[in-house]
Amino acid sequence: MREVLEFAINKPKEVTALSRLEVLYEDNHLIVITKPADLPTMGVSEGETSAVTLVKDYLKQKYNKPGNVFLGVVSRLDRMVTGVLPFARTSKAAKRLNEQFRERTTDKRYRAIVTGQGSISPGKLTDWLRKDEKKHRMIASRHENAGGQKAELMVESVQEVSSGFLLDIKLLTGRKHQIRVQLSSRRLPILGDRKYGSSALFPAGIALHAAQLDINHPVSREKLSFSSPLPESWRNFI
Repeated sequence: MREVLEFAINKPKEVTALSRLEVLYEDNHLIVITKPADLPTMGVSEGETSAVTLVKDYLKQKYNKPGNVFLGVVSRLDRMVTGVLPFARTSKAAKRLNEQFRERTTDKRYRAIVTGQGSISPGKLTDWLRKDEKKHRMIASRHENAGGQKAELMVESVQEVSSGFLLDIKLLTGRKHQIRVQLSSRRLPILGDRKYGSSALFPAGIALHAAQLDINHPVSREKLSFSSPLPESWRNFI
């Protein structure tokens, strides 16, 4: 049985000089951060602050690197989603990590608070997703359809909390807005997610958090497990 190296932000955090960046793990091949809410993974316009620009600036400052710094985007979180986010520091690491995500050998787990009129219990959710070009959002269908991408997730636990239901979710595929639209289509929008039907207010982003990520190190092949606790902004909702 292979040893699993675990990294969790449940101890004093390494807060960098860049106030919005918390580094969970770093070596010559890989860097893993906890992404805050209201920060895109990549910039959508020139000059926009993103997780990529913050990590690049951090590496430049820490290692006194002039010029451009390589950073490979191997996974993404929506702007309003918080949690564990990895980047590759070399092209070799980027290629190998992308292979892991493409072949679904990674393990991605999320926590979400949902509200609404629907009901939910532990089990697999399967839908086919396509983009609504007019409304600029994704649409879920329970039936296979032309142009739709199959999306699957596993609801592992359901806990009633003050603001709705707290879900533990294992992501089985990695589609755009997948968790958000699959839950919304069952009349259970994520708290604060107005794009997908929530009318409730949430103080920072939406109530969706990338709580854990398990990958193989791109060079040593060691099994690594990264985890991040729920943000403080969730305190009054659970």
